Amino acid sequence: MPTFDVVSEVDMQEIRNAVDQASREISTRYDFKGTDSTVELTEKTIEMHSESDQRLKALVQVLEEKLVKRKVSLKALSYGKIEEATKGTVNQTVTLNVGINQDKAKEIGKFIKELGLKGLSHQTQGDQLRVSAKKRDDLQSAIEAMRGHDFEIPLQFTNFRD
Repeated sequence: MPTFDVVSEVDMQEIRNAVDQASREISTRYDFKGTDSTVELTEKTIEMHSESDQRLKALVQVLEEKLVKRKVSLKALSYGKIEEATKGTVNQTVTLNVGINQDKAKEIGKFIKELGLKGLSHQTQGDQLRVSAKKRDDLQSAIEAMRGHDFEIPLQFTNFRD
């Protein structure tokens, strides 16, 4: 029985490189001189710090440009609230969405059922979804339909087996 896995992953090395490039650009750009703007990558978050909301928005733009150049989907980022910090500075935390949570798994499963393809079934396995069907063509049309629908997270299709 043919199967494939639906996963939501990001390449941490590419994210690390993008954050390093953004940090380097911020240290050399004229409009960031003297603003004490920083971008730091932690385990599953990116911490941004700057002197004002406008500088923070420019910082986000620089980071997003670097991520897009490295082919990291911006759907993998969820932005936290802009918080006031000491001496009139502001902070923002960007969380990296890795894996498919239960709610998204249910939404994707419902979408798969609504396709109406005969013999197509799915099951949740941790932070991924396994989709199986009797025919390979049904799986390929399911992948095509899922690519065309926006689930607000980056999806990859792996482990395709006949």
